[in-house]
Amino acid sequence: MRIISYNVNGIRAAMNKGFIEWLKTDPADIICVQEIKAGKDNVDHKQLTDLGFHDYWFSAQKKGYSGVAIFSKIKPDHVELGNGNAVSDDEGRILQLNFGDVRLINAYFPSGTSGDERQAFKYEWLDELYSYIENLKKTHPKLILCGDYNIAHKEIDIHDPKGNKKSTGFLPEERAWMDRFFESGWVDSFRVFHPEAHRYSWWSQRFPSVRLNNKGWRIDYINVTENLRDNLVNADIYPEVKHSDHCPVFLEIDL
Repeated sequence: MRIISYNVNGIRAAMNKGFIEWLKTDPADIICVQEIKAGKDNVDHKQLTDLGFHDYWFSAQKKGYSGVAIFSKIKPDHVELGNGNAVSDDEGRILQLNFGDVRLINAYFPSGTSGDERQAFKYEWLDELYSYIENLKKTHPKLILCGDYNIAHKEIDIHDPKGNKKSTGFLPEERAWMDRFFESGWVDSFRVFHPEAHRYSWWSQRFPSVRLNNKGWRIDYINVTENLRDNLVNADIYPEVKHSDHCPVFLEIDL
């Protein structure tokens, strides 16, 4: 099973930049996208089904905001919208699919860039997600959690750790949450295969030279529970794919 996670920063904008043409190259069996900023009815989704994808959407109630979707060539056994957290579900942040005994969770973690109120919400959301996942493990021990986490975990995951130590997305409290998350039985699939530095999945759009000079952050992940570690085949990041300020991250797993 080949999985891609990709914050498209607006699915319609990405489609206008060649997203469908890229899908025609068969980059993965399952494409998990975040920040779609649209509902299914507002998108020409026939282009997806014509390529053999089953498409599942969970949009925010607020138009043009947030939202997640999964396009899968493998029909899932079960689809679940959200996770029962009302505020998070209103913002369309989590979509879950079952494939046999494995549950795939596509999540768009909140950003704290718009101020203290949203940063506080981000911490609350992280705590609620952690509790939700810990409880979910009791019935679904094999989990894959992909998405835009909006957190760079370690100094190796950001181009300027010293200059960004007070920036949301690299705050000590956020990084401590990531520590706790991995210590609770999760595997950073990308780092299993790629211990090297300067591998990023997001670049600020404020300065075009930032991406050109690879001054980025690794904030997009496909992480798996420890019981799936031996099933990992390959993982990568595709910075040459440019429909968004993010790029796709990839995992191949043998299920």
